[in-house]
Amino acid sequence: WDGRAGTLEEQSGGPLTHPREMGSTWPAILGFLSGEPSYAQAFRECYADGVTEANVRDAIATFERTLVTPGSRFDRYLTGDERAITDDERRGWETFQDIGCITCHQGINVGGNLFQRFGIASDFFEDRGRVTESDLGRFAQTQRRSDAFKFKVPALRNVAQTAPYFHDGSVPTLEAAIRIMAQYQLGQRISDEEVRLIAAFLGTLDADLPAGEER
Repeated sequence: WDGRAGTLEEQSGGPLTHPREMGSTWPAILGFLSGEPSYAQAFRECYADGVTEANVRDAIATFERTLVTPGSRFDRYLTGDERAITDDERRGWETFQDIGCITCHQGINVGGNLFQRFGIASDFFEDRGRVTESDLGRFAQTQRRSDAFKFKVPALRNVAQTAPYFHDGSVPTLEAAIRIMAQYQLGQRISDEEVRLIAAFLGTLDADLPAGEER
């Protein structure tokens, strides 16, 4: 979320070696893959030099690039299928636009294409307290004061399936995330009904993984 990785290949090594995630090392990873006959054979078939760090990164990134999910109900609605979404979901789409969510969440992925400060309308971190290093966002990479509390705007495809929310996973429900975003990004205290409608719309962005890529 702070933009530390410029490519999927660069990012793929982070979780493997981070002590709070998989906590491994590259020698251990390469040793395991080289020692497992099926993996070693697969790497020899795909890469001339077999199991290497660069090839492991490439393999993971290549797989991740297949995890696209076109064909959501909202996609069908945009291409003319009026019955693809319900009246409530349509009202949620209208509310999503009217209150300004589309300022940041736009494009084919409904976001994911810019960095934005968390707390434009009011100071989220001051109100919450307990500012941590991870809260500094883009600043941790650039050391520019103007980048403090800036994060990559998340894409919203499949967002109803990907709780918890925000850069630190601190918000457990989609409805709570919607309310916080409206208040701190748009300066609006929205009603329970507006939250419900927006959440309904966001559910239309769910779609199945391509055949053969089931979780």
